Amino acid sequence: MSVSVAVAGATGRLGTLVCEVIEEHPEFELGARLTSRSGPDEGGEAEILVDVSHPDASPGIVERAISRGQRVIVGTSGWDAERLAALRARLAELPGTGAIVVPNFSLGSVLGSTLARIAAPFYDSIEIVEAHHPRKVDSPSGTAVRTAEQMAEARGHRTVEAPFPEQPARGQLIAGIPVHSLRLAGVVAKQEVHLGGAGETLTITHDTHSNEAYRAGIRAALEAVTGLTGLTVGLDSLLGLDRIGAAGETR
Repeated sequence: MSVSVAVAGATGRLGTLVCEVIEEHPEFELGARLTSRSGPDEGGEAEILVDVSHPDASPGIVERAISRGQRVIVGTSGWDAERLAALRARLAELPGTGAIVVPNFSLGSVLGSTLARIAAPFYDSIEIVEAHHPRKVDSPSGTAVRTAEQMAEARGHRTVEAPFPEQPARGQLIAGIPVHSLRLAGVVAKQEVHLGGAGETLTITHDTHSNEAYRAGIRAALEAVTGLTGLTVGLDSLLGLDRIGAAGETR
């Protein structure tokens, strides 16, 4: 029997793709396509809700879903450390519920952020440049925020060299790391992590050329969410990448 899935933000770029992936998957069925005109209770009969809506609407959509007992996949930007902490606490109040917050459904992007996290403790000069299409409403991107937070954690929150941070052109500080956002026609998504040390630089770059890059990650999240409780952040934990380079890791 297929698992019913409702999609909030179903008419957007990512929402359209999520609906396609659900319809193509033999274990899931698309129960509802939700838009900004949908009522708050629409889609409540589905077992899973995928939220790829708008950063301002996302917290309310997620709260209603988990209160109904739905498993939730969040692909909307804006879920920084503060929002994640609040969601984790809320899920703890509702035993048996679960949510996955996915900053980026691209497997290559997840691998790029993992490499950046591994490299971060070895460099004191770090900056992130992210570029997206002009219609992306938020900046910096959720991927850049998540990457900066992971790198800062890997460094034990040791101060990064960020000269003249008070100058607006120096980017927005996320976990102490400058992040620069570009919104350009002809771009889908791109992230560059620049690390500098004595006599050398290291750049970790990921380019997304089309939304096709997100299909595998969407499938992975759908297949995992029904078996999870509490909060899971990022595909890296689903793929086991969160253990690579972590404290105590022997590989």
